[in-house]
Amino acid sequence: MDRRPTRGAGGTSEPVVSELTGDGPPLILLHGLAGSARWWRHNIPVLSRSFRVAAIDLPGFGASHRDARLVLDKAAGQLVATMDRLGFARAHVVGHSMGGLVAGGLAVDYPERVDRLVLVDAGFLSLDPSIVRRVTGPIAALRWTAPSLLPVVLGDTLRSGPIRMAGATYQILQADWQAKLPLISAPTLVIWGEHDTICPPKIGREINARLPGSRLVVIRGAAHCPMWERPEVFDREVLAFLGGDALRHAGSSAPLSSQ
Repeated sequence: MDRRPTRGAGGTSEPVVSELTGDGPPLILLHGLAGSARWWRHNIPVLSRSFRVAAIDLPGFGASHRDARLVLDKAAGQLVATMDRLGFARAHVVGHSMGGLVAGGLAVDYPERVDRLVLVDAGFLSLDPSIVRRVTGPIAALRWTAPSLLPVVLGDTLRSGPIRMAGATYQILQADWQAKLPLISAPTLVIWGEHDTICPPKIGREINARLPGSRLVVIRGAAHCPMWERPEVFDREVLAFLGGDALRHAGSSAPLSSQ
């Protein structure tokens, strides 16, 4: 088990492996905007019972170098370099919000490196281009956000700073996945919070419709961060999708979700 943040030889611009723990097939966790590997705090103990879990801090966030900036078009290539350093020839990849864009980019540009893909309230905003929602969504989300997550969000936002936050936000708003989304060939699970006002469930339904064979799960009572707000349900759905004997580690009660 290795819980120390580690950087590669590429210097300040590389992703940081904030936590590496567990045994089994490789599983990569990618956080969203204003996030960090800490957002997976409630999931790593369960997932690491069946997988070698690498929780990543993307450039400009979490434990990454203070001079790092996210460049969305380069993030997939940087992640491949991180996988090489970890010895991950292939991995399951879970991406939340902005991290979903990075995970999707990896699946499109490097399909041989992605085993199964999980998109969690992913930031494919071009599928629902409402400017009003982009402004009011984060405010409305406060109603449904778990109080325990708020200090983590605040700390990570302050750590990133306004310049890096603004740059990443602009790139997310400009990312057009209309043509690229159907190029994803990895088996894909789409998980969404019922009350997400930042990336509304309409986006999840669009992703599901454009990816033949994908499965959509909407978690009741969750908002933009179902992995934190409903971790038991989230973990069961992910483990069931990834297969093997992983599900038995997450409990036997039925998931409170709908398709």
